[in-house]
Amino acid sequence: MPSKKVTSIKGFQYAAMLIFAVAIALIQPGTAAGALTIEITQGEKSGIPIAAVPFRWHGTGNPPENLRGIVAADLHRSGRFELLPPADFLSRPSEVSEVRYKDWRLIKAEALVVGRITEKGPDRFEVSFQLLDVYRERVKVALRYTASADQLRQVAHQISDRIFYEMTGIKGAFDTRIAYVTMNITEENDRVYQLMIADSDGHNSQQILKTTNLPVLSPAWSPNGQWLAYVSFSDNRSGANVWLQDISTGSRRPVARFDGSASAPAWSPDGKSLALTVSAKGNTDIYVLGVSSGEMRRLTKHPAIDTEPAWSPDGRYLVFTSDRNGRPHIYRVSRNGGKAERLTREGKENAGASYDPIGNRLVLVTNRGQGAGYQIGVFYPESGRTDVLTDGTLDESPTFSPNGAMILYATRMGSEGVLAAVSADGRVRQVLKLTDGDVREPAWAASR
Repeated sequence: MPSKKVTSIKGFQYAAMLIFAVAIALIQPGTAAGALTIEITQGEKSGIPIAAVPFRWHGTGNPPENLRGIVAADLHRSGRFELLPPADFLSRPSEVSEVRYKDWRLIKAEALVVGRITEKGPDRFEVSFQLLDVYRERVKVALRYTASADQLRQVAHQISDRIFYEMTGIKGAFDTRIAYVTMNITEENDRVYQLMIADSDGHNSQQILKTTNLPVLSPAWSPNGQWLAYVSFSDNRSGANVWLQDISTGSRRPVARFDGSASAPAWSPDGKSLALTVSAKGNTDIYVLGVSSGEMRRLTKHPAIDTEPAWSPDGRYLVFTSDRNGRPHIYRVSRNGGKAERLTREGKENAGASYDPIGNRLVLVTNRGQGAGYQIGVFYPESGRTDVLTDGTLDESPTFSPNGAMILYATRMGSEGVLAAVSADGRVRQVLKLTDGDVREPAWAASR
């Protein structure tokens, strides 16, 4: 169970070079990585009541995908909707001309989703859907898509995104991807690391990189979703390397090599720079690396451990974790350097912060003291308040969804390393686990 960053909040006082060993030791043996499966562990029936009718199939055999199931699962996971059970449906229309609105008012649906899948030729399908306002008896949106069979899941996520936006005014984030790291121990006692990407719901997992006995740490998406930055090692070198992996081509290249420790790459909003934690000459500070030029610029200069940088959405500031006042807390510094400002004061320790897409909130790992362990919280800089959203004892590596509605993080269930997600209001929680191994270090892409 590796920590996402160079240090975990729990082991903050240890030298950065020791963290890699700690991270490796915490991971439990497993088998090869498989698909992520989602289990809803907490939900509330306080969202918008919505009915999603199974999409009518016009074609030979069975439909290649259950679009209604994908859309319903997306909306349910968001915590903003109450999905009404199909068993309660009095009719099953597939277009607006077939809708009897009174049927849906009787089951207290406020919105209705209907649609069709039509086979148009070899591996060619047309998908149509309509979102209806039940009480106003009008069409809110009607769209049509053409796709191949392997594109239908993405079409379903795009439909979910549009529904989410129309009903909440917030851009959806279902048609996005996540990255994560798996590790298993072979019968020969080799450690096999895999850098994986998948759809936001855990499906369509794809191996991007596989290494043996060379840890893969801290994946971070570029703003355009083309590149993954991560930390790993080269053969016969004791130091860390920062790599860039092209998702579309599979090619990779090192952008920085270090004799000592480096970790936690974080992309600037313009995609031109990476903020890094670098340990050099016995000190751990924040540096900024030009992706094209390779130029390194030291941002913090303090004898304490400064680590886990993250950019503000406007690119003007970076937040980071530092123990310069005795315990790990969150600080902010200008991208040009200068004096750092302490942000968090509540709780025993706070670490691993990053901004939401707007810049109004920070998600972080917090320890409230008195044996509470380490949970995920949302920090509001203007008020100094932190809302704790989880109840684990070793939750870590939180990342906002691109729309700020969900938070993905790493935790443990018994002996298993899993990913978990919680809605930003804390109403819905879910677990994403491998069917055949451990998974850690999530990162949510801002775009697809």
